[in-house]
Amino acid sequence: MKPSIPKGTRDFSPIEMAKRNYIFNTIREVFTLYGFQQIETPAMENLSTLLGKYGDEGDKLLFKILNSGDYLKDAPAEMLDSRDSLHLATRISEKGLRYDLTVPFARYVVQHRNELQMPFKRYQIQPVWRADRPQKGRYREFYQCDADVVGSDSLLNEVELLALIDEVYRRFGVRVVIKLNNRKILTGIAQVIGAPDKLTDITVAIDKMDKIGLDNVNVELREKGITDQAIATLQPLLTMSGTNDEKMATLRSLLAESPDGQKGLDEMTFVLDHVAALTLAAQVELDVSLARGLNYYTGTILEVKALDVEIGSITGGGRYDNLTGVFGMPGLSGVGFSFGADRIFDVLNALDLYPADTLAGARVLFINFGEREAAAALGYVMRLRAAGISAELYPDAAKMKKQMAYANDRNTPWVAIVGEQELADGTIALKNMATGEQQTVTIDKMTELI
Repeated sequence: MKPSIPKGTRDFSPIEMAKRNYIFNTIREVFTLYGFQQIETPAMENLSTLLGKYGDEGDKLLFKILNSGDYLKDAPAEMLDSRDSLHLATRISEKGLRYDLTVPFARYVVQHRNELQMPFKRYQIQPVWRADRPQKGRYREFYQCDADVVGSDSLLNEVELLALIDEVYRRFGVRVVIKLNNRKILTGIAQVIGAPDKLTDITVAIDKMDKIGLDNVNVELREKGITDQAIATLQPLLTMSGTNDEKMATLRSLLAESPDGQKGLDEMTFVLDHVAALTLAAQVELDVSLARGLNYYTGTILEVKALDVEIGSITGGGRYDNLTGVFGMPGLSGVGFSFGADRIFDVLNALDLYPADTLAGARVLFINFGEREAAAALGYVMRLRAAGISAELYPDAAKMKKQMAYANDRNTPWVAIVGEQELADGTIALKNMATGEQQTVTIDKMTELI
């Protein structure tokens, strides 16, 4: 039988890994530049840490790990007989694979709170697992790339995160728009139209504006039991356009009677004013239809979209007030976001934005002409490596054509030849694989050139 891997997982080839490492290394460099510190948590957590944190649907998508040894020994016979898999799971498995990086981070903060200096700026780049139905763009194992600042209410954190996001996409060469909203603005909207209990219904409908258009949004609002008068009050908001300042002015008058709404607008003003002073490369746009994970976020909400590729959100996050409440520690405020590494990979592929040297193996390959020549070439290889230049010697004295094909397949920029003549002269024939030009150089000159 032909070997295979589980559905919803992937192998990554050397070229794919080179591209992924370019993405992760770029993000890691910018995180470090902005003062974030890296942590890692185990692939598996106690099931008690994970259960109940993602809702009923999320609980079903947790990968559970069977206890070691006789895992049925603590399982009641009646549970086995009735095939009660839901309750049986916690008797035969105490651990599960992590579903995201946020709950393990919250557990980490509570467990290590006496060692942490607040505000705590952490980043984490690790795989997560979900027992989801695999489909295009949705995997059972994938990487998340998170950064959070916890233990500070300052809106300067939001400003810093927007600058960080901008820096990452500037380095990638991807044109993006950063969309901003605030949970308090959405709460205010629901209040002023007289439907505070319908906040989720309103935002779910508004969120579809781009896809289904204004008329259909109004139909959906009506179906959710929102009155015609409330829908009429909402119209200026749904048709709002113009600059961020013009949108803010419309919202100020619309939300005049809502203290929550005004607070949200004050926060938005602070963030927009400070970001404007930083002259970011990205467009920053107030978008009242943005409503990510409403049950979780309490302030600023952000989402990033690529301008030149049709793809969903490539980064998202926001401000939350209760990271650690689920573990019995008083709610800790924070702001954080996640880069969608798999989507960024697709965007960079679509726009062909990987630097050429990302995909190269070694910078230079020495051709093997036989024992004496190979011994000399190996000495040169070691000198190049000592100078920080990746180099390799083809291990077998195979036909020249085969060795050149190897260099081509591995995108090696230079090929070095040490034949009889070069051996006698103490030189190297160096070929540039991109231009085909060849020159005779010493090892010192070669080091300088490469």
